[in-house]
Amino acid sequence: MKNNIKELREQCNISQGKLAERCDVTRQTINAIENNKYDPSLKLAFDIARVLGGTMEELFIPYGNGEK
Repeated sequence: MKNNIKELREQCNISQGKLAERCDVTRQTINAIENNKYDPSLKLAFDIARVLGGTMEELFIPYGNGEK
């Protein structure tokens, strides 16, 4: 699943570390999610959306047509 977390995080002027702290995960977890190396749990996805003030639809883009 692709995501727009990095773009929205930067628009909010929040560091990976601060986002991680607010979501109770490590900075490395946020980095892995932003680089599409890890899909977050549903709870974490909602936590990220809440912190960034976005919706799930704004943050995450499902793959389509066999794209990865």
